[in-house]
Amino acid sequence: MRQFYTVVLERMQSYRGDFQTEPYETAWAGEAMFFVRVHEMTGTGTRLRSRVQVSVDGIEWLDEGTSFPAISEAGSHFVRVSHFGGWLRLANVLEGNDGAVQLTIQLALKE
Repeated sequence: MRQFYTVVLERMQSYRGDFQTEPYETAWAGEAMFFVRVHEMTGTGTRLRSRVQVSVDGIEWLDEGTSFPAISEAGSHFVRVSHFGGWLRLANVLEGNDGAVQLTIQLALKE
């Protein structure tokens, strides 16, 4: 039987500006999916750009190459990741004039 685990990295958090999720140790997993649920987005021209980052030690981070298409309205979104080091996180850039976002970010892992 395959191991499966889902972790909530951010729950109903509000942000203005750039942020990163808490890192999560994923060395045991062979597959990962990040889910971003935007509950509310305000401001003019607001866009959220999220990209997957990997780390061997949870301290130094590198872009993995997977990113979400630019998110400009409330809704649910996901990306799949299949090759990664010992740790994963999302790096997020919030663009726009006086932009703010409230969101939940989850990471689903499978052996």
